[in-house]
Amino acid sequence: MAVVRDIRRRIKSVTNTRKITRAMELVAAAKLRKAQARIEAMRPFADRMLELMAGTARASTSVRGLPLLQQRDEIKTVALVPVAGDRGLSGAFNSQVIRRVLALERQLRREGKQVKWVPVGRKPAGTLRFRRYELDGEFSGFADEPRYADAQAVAHRLAELYTEEEVDQVTIVYNAFVSPLVQRVTVFDILPLSEDLLETDEEERKRDTLQGDFIFEPEPEEILARLLPVYIETELYRALLESAASKHGAQMTAMRNASKNAGELIDSLTLAMNRARQAEITQEILEVVAGADALTA
Repeated sequence: MAVVRDIRRRIKSVTNTRKITRAMELVAAAKLRKAQARIEAMRPFADRMLELMAGTARASTSVRGLPLLQQRDEIKTVALVPVAGDRGLSGAFNSQVIRRVLALERQLRREGKQVKWVPVGRKPAGTLRFRRYELDGEFSGFADEPRYADAQAVAHRLAELYTEEEVDQVTIVYNAFVSPLVQRVTVFDILPLSEDLLETDEEERKRDTLQGDFIFEPEPEEILARLLPVYIETELYRALLESAASKHGAQMTAMRNASKNAGELIDSLTLAMNRARQAEITQEILEVVAGADALTA
């Protein structure tokens, strides 16, 4: 009887766990739909921002003097920015980013370059502290629902490291959202900004001339100097939204698999419990028969 009681207790425990995983799956699905809507709403803004920067650059006579566009002669120090979650229960979402950024760090050190760390999320920050790495910045608490202000804070710190020449390159590693089942680890050099973003061909310059002359107030260089930090913030915000959507998709898939595994475990435990009950009943019948035989003997 004790065996049946123990199995019944395990079935109850697994059933309660399945209720939790199902609830987490539904919550993750709702957050995923919201994150996808935010990504789609941000794309037109990012496209218009890039067009505005290109148009202003065409009117400028010198853009190379802007700090965020200055290319270093030699890359000596690289800032790595792993973007992951604040919590687990998301399958391989956090671990694949951490593995990729650590592999990238080993590659950079083999090339003789120094590495500075600016993790985004409690999971990568905790892993780096556990490995005794020194952090030059840490941001967390907004992995599920990042705001533009969060991207501004991260961008300000990265721009500060670059303009003060503490680093020569800034590389961000995050999960790009493909589908709820697929999250692709992406490595993106966010600084220095490439001048290719602002360059246009001769035909486009002539077309702008035909459309008319524009008067800029203040000067195009000053406008572009204000737009470049906003562009970095926008790119970071896009990466944060992609990471958040990937996290919700990974968690939804992980919780769905957990619920499925819990159901299979409940079925196997139920079968084991029925067999144990049958064995106990058979044993009791044999004992009764044996007792009756003993009385009639």
